[in-house]
Amino acid sequence: MRPGYQLLPSAPSLSGYYLSILQGAQLTVGVSLASLAVAIVLGLLGASAKLSGSAGLKGLATVYTTVVRGVPELVLMLLIFYGGTIGLNEALRWLGWGSRVDINPFVAGVVTIGFIYGGYMTETFRGAILAIPKGQNEAARAFGMGAFTAFWRITLPQMVRYALPGFTNNWLVLIKTTALVSLIGLHEMTYLARQASAATREPFVFLLFAAALFLIYTSVSLWALRWVNARYSLGTKRVQL
Repeated sequence: MRPGYQLLPSAPSLSGYYLSILQGAQLTVGVSLASLAVAIVLGLLGASAKLSGSAGLKGLATVYTTVVRGVPELVLMLLIFYGGTIGLNEALRWLGWGSRVDINPFVAGVVTIGFIYGGYMTETFRGAILAIPKGQNEAARAFGMGAFTAFWRITLPQMVRYALPGFTNNWLVLIKTTALVSLIGLHEMTYLARQASAATREPFVFLLFAAALFLIYTSVSLWALRWVNARYSLGTKRVQL
């Protein structure tokens, strides 16, 4: 080989990088869906707390949403991943457990993203519930429905319609936030795209490929949520998402 020249990756090697990124995209989908489930649960709990008559629950939910909106996502992720590992091991050592425990990056990513967007979902769900006339819930209770039945049959269907625009925005941003889990070592598609870029010295090729996959994912999500919005908006004026 002449001095100053180097071998470039062959076509099969490049296709192997693309396949690896596609496999990482599956992990990205898993992280985002699991995080969404955590966010919805925390959002419903947070909205219920803010709308409850308990000052303590209201205060706790307010602190939660304030922290989420005031601290960057990356800082929270690093705190949970590294600080959580230290705190967990200190607690286990205090309990007499001798072995060291490391937090799985997938679990850390899901918990962190779910925790962050649970705060945003709290405000989305709270606003949606407040948009429903109180008289409807009171009528359901007067008709003999229990609290859960009234929520399931009266509040939830209408809440979904009111919450969908904000929910859609939160979900699309959540998908993009999954790229941050690459910084804690999770081998999702952003991480693998960076590795392929470093190995081949072709950063734009693989990063653009990852960007295209994100765009496809968000576009499919937007189409699906528009369909859900249309289903829940029958007989009412549609909201453009």
